[in-house]
Amino acid sequence: MGTVTIGVAIAVPEPHGSLLQERRAGFGDAAAHGIPTHVTLLPPTEVDEADLPAVDTHLSGVAAAGRPFPMRLSGTGTFRPLSPVVYVRIVQGADACAWLQQRVRDASGPLARELQFPYHPHVTVAHGIEEAAMDRAFEELADFEAEWPCTGFALYEQGADGVWRKLREYTFGGSVVPPQPGHADVERGTIARR
Repeated sequence: MGTVTIGVAIAVPEPHGSLLQERRAGFGDAAAHGIPTHVTLLPPTEVDEADLPAVDTHLSGVAAAGRPFPMRLSGTGTFRPLSPVVYVRIVQGADACAWLQQRVRDASGPLARELQFPYHPHVTVAHGIEEAAMDRAFEELADFEAEWPCTGFALYEQGADGVWRKLREYTFGGSVVPPQPGHADVERGTIARR
């Protein structure tokens, strides 16, 4: 068994996810179609494939302790000149994202790691492209708005082709939101064993 590159993120639901992905591609970001629109909880991290069951157990525990919360996106921001990124801002739900990412990276868990920059939840819409295109992304999405109830997060793996694919979804615990019909675990009948 070798290593795999994984990430943990909150998916931006449809129709917003596809719209932002198309806009990102339209600004000239070649990586756009390989990266589902998301809010990062764990940046790309290399782990031993043999550790994936421990990662799954850890993330299940994080999700069980989580509760659904409202997410709202509004307007744009940028990390320039520190980092060549333009993003859509999270104006509601940022504190919950920060709480989640701390638990995902818990020092006692299998995903403990330091971050290159302080955590700042956001939705990337342009990365590493020409300055003029970055400016266009910043301006054209300045009026973007979206909101939804966040009910969980997902584990992703980056393939050899550079494309990120969802491995598993984790729904928040508690009685606030019942299990969602069609969820992979419901279909496999494994909810009862957790």
